Amino acid sequence: MQTLINTKITDFKLEAYHNDDFKTVTNKDIEGKWSIFFFYPADFTFVCPTELGDMADKYAEFQKMGVEVYSVSTDTHFTHKAWHDASETIKKIKYPMLADPTGHLTRAFGVHIEEAGLAYRGTFLVNPAGEIKLAEVQDNGIGRNADELMRKVQAAQFIAEHPNEVCPAKWKPGSDTLKPGLDLVGKI
Repeated sequence: MQTLINTKITDFKLEAYHNDDFKTVTNKDIEGKWSIFFFYPADFTFVCPTELGDMADKYAEFQKMGVEVYSVSTDTHFTHKAWHDASETIKKIKYPMLADPTGHLTRAFGVHIEEAGLAYRGTFLVNPAGEIKLAEVQDNGIGRNADELMRKVQAAQFIAEHPNEVCPAKWKPGSDTLKPGLDLVGKI
């Protein structure tokens, strides 16, 4: 399996449900911005609303960090609206819900389940240059945590601004970082 880390995001053009309206979102819309692509299997399911609700609760914090969030499933934008209208949890969502019924983006990110026409739970962070800096994929029974994702985004943004430093396990903003070099070899 080839990694997507440091590769450029593919060109795409998808319909989205966002702020009580339909709109088109393309790869041009993310240029110069940090972006999270948060793939999930399907609307009107079980684990998905818990994750999307968790992301909705943290959305304002991601926005303050200069990060746009895009949830993505293979449902249509019409289905996203219907789910938004039917679910109190999904009504909290303020970020764009991308519709990928052809599987173009799910395939490009390597999360498409061909026999089901659905996506695995994939989380990807794209930097302002359009490069994928975080790629995580998990089985669909395992829900994700927006707090942990936020910590990883903070670490990615920190090392983008401090290229000679790295963030150790459990690093949080304000914690010590490491400066790789001969003086650290074998001493950690």
